[in-house]
Amino acid sequence: MSDKENTLDDEFLENEIQEDDINEQEAALEDGEDVDERTEEEVLREDLAKEKDKFLRLFAEFENYKKRTSKERMDLFKTAGQEVIVSLLPVLDDFDRAMKELAKSDDEEVFKGIELINVKLRETLKSKGLQMLEVKAGDVFDAEIHEAITQIPAPDEKMKGKIIDVIEKGFSLGDRIIRHPKVVVGN
Repeated sequence: MSDKENTLDDEFLENEIQEDDINEQEAALEDGEDVDERTEEEVLREDLAKEKDKFLRLFAEFENYKKRTSKERMDLFKTAGQEVIVSLLPVLDDFDRAMKELAKSDDEEVFKGIELINVKLRETLKSKGLQMLEVKAGDVFDAEIHEAITQIPAPDEKMKGKIIDVIEKGFSLGDRIIRHPKVVVGN
């Protein structure tokens, strides 16, 4: 609950208590009793009831605070390394480009060495929660997931509103997309 809602609830309860007191006083006057003739025990019981109510409200508010901070802490742990991982995404892109170029060369030992480093880096990041978003040509464009960098005339009628080419891969960390895939869309 927000502080504003708590304040409104407290004001509402105070108004209800005051109205109850007024109603009790009016009932006492109708019965011919003196309003100030409440026994000390009745006054103490009312005070105790008010204090119990305040205590219960304060306890409930504290429990809500503990739950909220616990949830915030868990969210923080889930995305604690997000900045570091986001800064490593261009390195992954460079590895992809290097792998394409090395595949063209005749030196298989260099290719295997770079491929091992690439796989190890990707597996390490995957263990930290990084996942590549699977996007390929022919998928339907979704503005929530994809980032259209340009539109070109569709090669055929089937490709209208669909992805023609993927320029940059997208990644998610946990359930949050940290980099949207950049795509070319047919129109």
